[in-house]
Amino acid sequence: MSTIFSKIIEGDLPCDKVFENEHVIAFKDIAPVAPIHILLVPKKEIKDLQSLGEEDFFILGEVTKVAQILAKELDVEDGYRLLTNNGPGAGQTIFHLHFHFIAGRPFHHLA
Repeated sequence: MSTIFSKIIEGDLPCDKVFENEHVIAFKDIAPVAPIHILLVPKKEIKDLQSLGEEDFFILGEVTKVAQILAKELDVEDGYRLLTNNGPGAGQTIFHLHFHFIAGRPFHHLA
């Protein structure tokens, strides 16, 4: 395992964990852009969304399920964003697939 997220998954680096199951770990972002900013990280090291193999597509369902659980627990079911950046051109800086669960403030429409 080679990324900072891999080290967190292995327990080599600490995090403020809010959820974990067999396939996904979720923890608070260290540089939040909203009052609620949680990273949902598949435990399998996959570079980005384009690198998902046919055998990995179930992970998207797992991530969605975790997002729904967190939304209910945090009482933000009617107002959150779940997003990922794919590649450097989209702003991806850690090349381990991950999703940002962002809530707790109003959001503007994206152009």
